[in-house]
Amino acid sequence: MDAASFVAALGCGLIAGVFFGFSVCVMRALAAQPPTQGIAAMQSINVVILNRWFLTPFVGLAALGTVLAAVGLLRWSEPGAPFIVAGGLSYVFGSFGVTMRFNVPRNNALAAIKPDSAEGARLWAGYLDVWTKWNHVRAIASLLAAAAFTAALVK
Repeated sequence: MDAASFVAALGCGLIAGVFFGFSVCVMRALAAQPPTQGIAAMQSINVVILNRWFLTPFVGLAALGTVLAAVGLLRWSEPGAPFIVAGGLSYVFGSFGVTMRFNVPRNNALAAIKPDSAEGARLWAGYLDVWTKWNHVRAIASLLAAAAFTAALVK
């Protein structure tokens, strides 16, 4: 379980970094653009990010986090088990779950509009604020998961 926790800690840290970068740089840069340009850029980002280099760790960590949380529950009395459960749950619900429930539907709505439309400008104003707030949540959840998995290794 130590090797899996180590991989999960590194992976969650990596994903936290991606989300952190979006929160503190990418979304601010897009917000500084005229809506037409910001929308077009985000639409492109949402297509480009669906690649094996992002999806493999992102989805793989959800599977690994689920397995580790289950194993941690079964081995609750062992050292580090509560941290493993906390790490798994934090990533699965706070990062992966938030993405699927809050960020992806907004991305899908953005993909369906024309960047230069009045509807696009209205959607964009709310998108920037709400999407970024949920992105903060998943960045923090991923970082907490990385910390919990790391703590599980310190026995």
